[in-house]
Amino acid sequence: MTAYRLRPATMSDAEAICRIYNQGIEDRVATLETELRTPGERRQWLMSRGPRHPVIVAECAGFIVARTVSPALTEGGLSQAPPGSVSADNPSERPGAVRADNPAGPVGWASLNIFNGRDAYRFVADISVYVERGWRGRGVGRVLLEKLTELGRTHGYHKLVLSAFPGNAGGVALYAKSGFRTVGIYHEQGQLDGKWVDTIVMEKLLSA
Repeated sequence: MTAYRLRPATMSDAEAICRIYNQGIEDRVATLETELRTPGERRQWLMSRGPRHPVIVAECAGFIVARTVSPALTEGGLSQAPPGSVSADNPSERPGAVRADNPAGPVGWASLNIFNGRDAYRFVADISVYVERGWRGRGVGRVLLEKLTELGRTHGYHKLVLSAFPGNAGGVALYAKSGFRTVGIYHEQGQLDGKWVDTIVMEKLLSA
């Protein structure tokens, strides 16, 4: 069995975040983005984050560790949340997965993002969740979503929102179990590989 705990991240996670994000882009399961990222671009992305827009990283080192990062870590940024834990099946049995006793860095990440730059939307955060191919379906996403909800409340957000692909049944089910409800569908919202793609819009009110 593998446990999941929470702790702060460092900027050295940029390369792993880049790799996992690129997997999501290549697999066409989570984003309409088509341009692959580089570690340097992800480092700049991390450095540009404001105090209210933390990133969560899930790391495998005998257990999974989720941690938060902010460019303002030394300027009154995020404080470390007390660690929590849950159980999961042994991920080393899945093809392409990393053995739990063979540390290899982050296996998932998530973030609170700016939904809209207008002041009226300052209490709404968009979220992103990405998990390493070999670790999908092992509870990493659930732990990350739980932490995002906690961070959303900590930073004074009223609502979290996201867009998902209808074909990503596992992801949509996870969001629903985590308290997100579907509020609509954008039909033919974008093109991937020459095909129109719909997106599902979901939200979670944090004050409820």
